[in-house]
Amino acid sequence: MSTSTTPPQVPFVDLASQHAEIADEIEAGIAAVFATTAFVDGPPVAAFEQQYADFVGVDHCVGVANGTDAIELALRAAGVRPGGEVIVPANTFIATAEAASRIGAVPVPVDVDDERLLIDPTQVEAAINDRTQAVAAVHLFGQLAPMQRLAAICRDAGVALVEDAAQSQGARTGGLGAGAIGTVGATSFYPGKNLGAAGDAGAVTTNDATIAAEIRRLRSHGSSVRYVHDVVGMNSRLDTIQAVYLRAKLDRLEKWNELRVRAAARYDRLLAGVEGVRRPLLGVEGQHVWHLYVVRVAERDRVLAELGRAGIGAGIHYPYPVHLTGAYADLGMGRGTAPVAEAAAGEILSLPMHPHLTEAMQDRVVEVLASAVEGTEYNVERGQE
Repeated sequence: MSTSTTPPQVPFVDLASQHAEIADEIEAGIAAVFATTAFVDGPPVAAFEQQYADFVGVDHCVGVANGTDAIELALRAAGVRPGGEVIVPANTFIATAEAASRIGAVPVPVDVDDERLLIDPTQVEAAINDRTQAVAAVHLFGQLAPMQRLAAICRDAGVALVEDAAQSQGARTGGLGAGAIGTVGATSFYPGKNLGAAGDAGAVTTNDATIAAEIRRLRSHGSSVRYVHDVVGMNSRLDTIQAVYLRAKLDRLEKWNELRVRAAARYDRLLAGVEGVRRPLLGVEGQHVWHLYVVRVAERDRVLAELGRAGIGAGIHYPYPVHLTGAYADLGMGRGTAPVAEAAAGEILSLPMHPHLTEAMQDRVVEVLASAVEGTEYNVERGQE
């Protein structure tokens, strides 16, 4: 027996519209790959690596199989070893901590600031000790972590600053892109990202030639020369087909990011008069590319359910801080360890955000959200009940 589901009237993301813009280019690119049978390490991989390095503003980009591998490889190349500690924000996708664990290192979640929900430099400074080997700065929701303060803290402590840039492709500060500011950067091209592949893919970016060479060795079974394996690595190469897809999307990323920025500004205007909805705050450091538009509301789960019943796709990023997941129960960090992240986990709500979001869609989202929060019908045109 088959079942069918009705798609949301306002999708959380719209990958179909993105693909429609590049479909002809993708078809030609994939046909070329099959014609040459260069399925692994084909020419599009090196071409994409150079293109993305130029986009970020670094000397080196190394494509890998997925974003989690990218973080692990970045940490390993930056000097993280088994038993070392890696400071991570409590409010992040588990992959940031998981990558450290896969090395045999210990993730140390710290709290975030209450305004932007990014890793708090004061908490980082307090957590650094002689076992700390790296700080993972997560550029969450499309905004840069406070890199100036973090860079100074890491420099003084003599530890690596690793960027998790999976949600911030295109965000910049001082002419540098996300992934070009710390010791090394890692990013994911999971389909829903600002720059999304047609499956799993990732990359590591750096200005350090030694780190780049180590990443290339580690991603290919620890080998720089075929059948000569100096260290234990992994099989984590960027697929040629994904490189074709990413090159086409990268050509359009600046335009798509600008559409996200405009949509976020319009959300801000529409929600300005809605009591009970805490809008995201723009920080002073860098450009925001709005991977997610995250508001905070009371009774979040009820509000999320009402949005769903109205056909509006929404999400939670993230419902559980890292230290309160079952995977990290052995850290012994119970409730109260990261109070800001813990409180936010019950309030945060990600609204639909993508380059093809229309004004009519946004009007619908705001009307349903405001009505759910205020308990009475809300009309965007009047801006009142």
